[in-house]
Amino acid sequence: MEIWDIYDRDRNILPEKMARGEKLPEGCYHLVVHLSLFNSKGEMLIQRRQTFKDGWSGLWDVTVGGSALAGENCREAIERELAEELGIHISFADERPVITSYFDDGIGDMFVITKDIDLSELKLQESEVMDAKWASCDEILSMIDDGSFIPYCKGFIELAFHLRSTRHLRVRPDDTKPY
Repeated sequence: MEIWDIYDRDRNILPEKMARGEKLPEGCYHLVVHLSLFNSKGEMLIQRRQTFKDGWSGLWDVTVGGSALAGENCREAIERELAEELGIHISFADERPVITSYFDDGIGDMFVITKDIDLSELKLQESEVMDAKWASCDEILSMIDDGSFIPYCKGFIELAFHLRSTRHLRVRPDDTKPY
């Protein structure tokens, strides 16, 4: 069972914890991380979710995404998710999210990095991931149109591709909180 920290709207950790699947108290959030990993050709590594997973079963998704566990910061959470789902071990100690967004019950930190990864070296987590491949922006946008990719706003995907070369853009309501 996953246990999550609960945050207020200013990203302060509250003393309460919650288990995945429980309803968050009103005005509270949990931390979600996403990674768009690109190769030197400008393609994004995408993964296909298992057909038996709840939510977006069998659809393609960005490189990695998931919820931070209690006690994890965003860097620790993305390192763990990347290692668990794809068997890739990269330190994010010197990385910062390029975008932080707020949605209904979550705070989303998005990382963008470039690293050439040999697909044959991936170790897919069978309970989560059934396939992985490199894809261009146009390919992903077409996959959104044909229903084979999670229906992200196309602008989100285009922004991820744009940010791979301009990683200094930072959007966050409060720049004083540590990552």
